[in-house]
Order: sequence, then C-alpha cells, then structure tokens
Amino acid sequence: MRSLRNCLPLLLLMVTTTSLAGEHVDESMSLGSVKHVTIENLRGEVTIIGNSGDTVSVTGELDDKAKGLTFEKSGSRIIIKVEVPHNNHNGWGADGSNLTIEIPQHVRVSFKGVSSDINISNFTNGSEVQTVSGDISAKNLMQQVELATVSGNIESKNLSGKIRLSSVSGDIHDRNSAGRAHFKTVSGSLSSSSSANEISANSVSGDIELRLAEVDELIVSTVSGQFESQLSLNDNGLLKMSSVSGDLDVEFKNDVQASFNLKANAGGDIVNRLTSAKAQRAKYGPSSKLFFETGNASSSVRASTVSGRIAVK
Repeated sequence: MRSLRNCLPLLLLMVTTTSLAGEHVDESMSLGSVKHVTIENLRGEVTIIGNSGDTVSVTGELDDKAKGLTFEKSGSRIIIKVEVPHNNHNGWGADGSNLTIEIPQHVRVSFKGVSSDINISNFTNGSEVQTVSGDISAKNLMQQVELATVSGNIESKNLSGKIRLSSVSGDIHDRNSAGRAHFKTVSGSLSSSSSANEISANSVSGDIELRLAEVDELIVSTVSGQFESQLSLNDNGLLKMSSVSGDLDVEFKNDVQASFNLKANAGGDIVNRLTSAKAQRAKYGPSSKLFFETGNASSSVRASTVSGRIAVK
C-alpha cells in the first residue's frame, strides 16, 4: 500500500485522455509545470492559439478514419496527437481533423503534420511548425520561430526574434517581422516587409522582394530568380548578393556610406545610379566590374551575377 501511495504522483503526471475517431472533441487539462506542448496531426486543419490562461484545451472534430486522440501529460510536456492507422497514412479521401487548440502563451509549442493546414498565433516563448503539403498562417510569435512546409504556402505577420521560414514549392509572404530572419524557397516566391536588422534569403527558381528598414546585414542568393529590395544600410553594415540567371536590383532609402564591389560575368550587366562611376568591361571575355565608394565607405556592398543584371540606386 505504501508503494502504491509513493507512485501515485507519477501516475497523475501521466494522465492520458483518448477520444474516439470521428467524434466531437472538447477536452482540457491544467498546465501545471508544463513548459512545452507538442502536437501531431496527419491531415486536416489545426488552429493553435496562445492565451493568458493556465489550461490547455482541444475542441473540434476528429478525422472519421483516425484511431482517436491522445491528450497526455508527461513530465514537463503535454502531448496532443491524432492517432492514425500505421498502414493508412495517405489517400483517405476525407477532410481530416478540424481542431482548435488553446494553450497558455508563454509555453513553447511544436507541431508536425503531413497534409495539415496550420493557423498559429500569440506565443511568446518559441514556436516550431513542420508540415508537408499544408499551408501555414502565423502571427504574433516571439523568440525562436521556425516554420517549414514542402508544397504549401507560408503567410506570417508580426514575428520577432530568431526567425526561419522555408518552403520548397510554395510561396512565403512575411509582414512586420523583426529581429534576425532567414528565408528559403526553392520553386516559390518570397516577399517580406520587415524591420529585421539581420536577414538572409535564398531562392532557386523563385523571385525575392524585400522591403526593409535599417539593416546591419543582408545576404541574398538566387538562382533563376529576380531579387528586388528597398532598404537603409546602417554604418558598418554588410550587403552581399549573388545570382545566376537573375537580376539584382537594390534601392537605398538612406544616404548610403559604403564601398561597392560589383561583378558581372557571362554577359551580365552593371547599372550604377548612385554615382557617375561606370563599369569596366573585361579585355577578354563577356564580364565587367565596378568599384566605387560613397561617403565614408564604412559599410560594404558586394554583388556578383552570372548572366544577370546588377542595379544600385
């Protein structure tokens, strides 16, 4: 009897609630000492909302071919998982689960899915979302923010902290981000209106459009895509750009103080609208280069292209 009493606290931390497939879900659990909530849903739509409460709740409809919902507290984590048959992960021919999950906003949140669309908002201590063929909509997220999808789109607003957004064959549209941001697309386009001071952006077969505030560092690489940006480059800042078969167009909103090192190869072109300096053509081969300075030249602007145009103004 004494042994059972000693085990009782541990058993209470491993509470598991299981709901049946296809039914309406309306369950909640006190947060306690939980610092991290992990969520898994194969397909459907999940809305994850941060609030000022002290409970975690799940409401909505389960996929009618799911095995059920596991809602489990284990140590410092709460696990929410729509259980699916191991041999039936794809091609079910139904809409999937439709769930709304509310979580205290100071808790770290992680989500994994396959063909799940995700709406996530209002978390202050880190958020991670991974899905394959689903779209991601995110707003008001802070600290470490990682959003990744393969064939879906990402729409984000008011992200701050250390931000990583990536999509393979989907588009990324970001607004009002701040902090440090990394964007990556393969065959999708990227657009961002951001006050982040450190940004990196990579694209293959997709265009990049950035509307930025005051930048300390911007590093851009594109293959078979166009890059266009408006920005203010801070003193001692760095702007580094490269392209293959794509144009690089930058408009400086401030009186930029920088040294410029611009190189175009394989028939590329250089356009300078900041000063009267002109690009020099190579004696041999279809390449050109341009070096010039503005103001005290405290910052550095470096750009190279193969079969593209570099334009600064």
